[in-house]
Amino acid sequence: MTAATTTGTLLGYARVSTGHQSLDAQADALTEVGVEPARVYSDKLTGTSTREQRPGLAALLDYARPGDTIVVVGIDRLGRNAAEVMLTIRDLGERGIVLRSLREGIDTSNATGRMIAGVLASLAELELELGRERRAASRAARKARDLPIGRPRALTSDQIRQAEALRASGEPVPVIAETLGVSRATLYRTLAQNG
Repeated sequence: MTAATTTGTLLGYARVSTGHQSLDAQADALTEVGVEPARVYSDKLTGTSTREQRPGLAALLDYARPGDTIVVVGIDRLGRNAAEVMLTIRDLGERGIVLRSLREGIDTSNATGRMIAGVLASLAELELELGRERRAASRAARKARDLPIGRPRALTSDQIRQAEALRASGEPVPVIAETLGVSRATLYRTLAQNG
């Protein structure tokens, strides 16, 4: 992480996880520390989401330039899990954008804040690597036991044979799909893979 100076624009980001929660408290906290209301980006989410599904965060990251400062009420507002938050912090540091988190007292414009952010980013990378190792070990264990890897098949071998027989006898795919309780796309894909 490089040293960042606060010479640019003060930007804010607020996020709530459910549609019935209010952004007001976060927006108020951000404007109290000097963020202009027009410079507060926000997202109101329901269910799980990815970074690409957060237009407010995407617009903020697109707008921010080196020397700008992004202020959040809490570091957890930057993502849905620790790894995502820390990768965002690392990205901001690499771009020369300062991050201030009001709750945790992190300010990457100073050495201590950069050190804390660096430790958090390292922990996130460790978490991602451990997750990859666990998934690889799980796949290897399933493969060693001759168990299926990935999503279970929508149709059993008997159902596939039945579908192929019905198709060979001239039955339309929509009727076969309805009979077997699967979508037409699933049936077409299964027939193509086994055909």
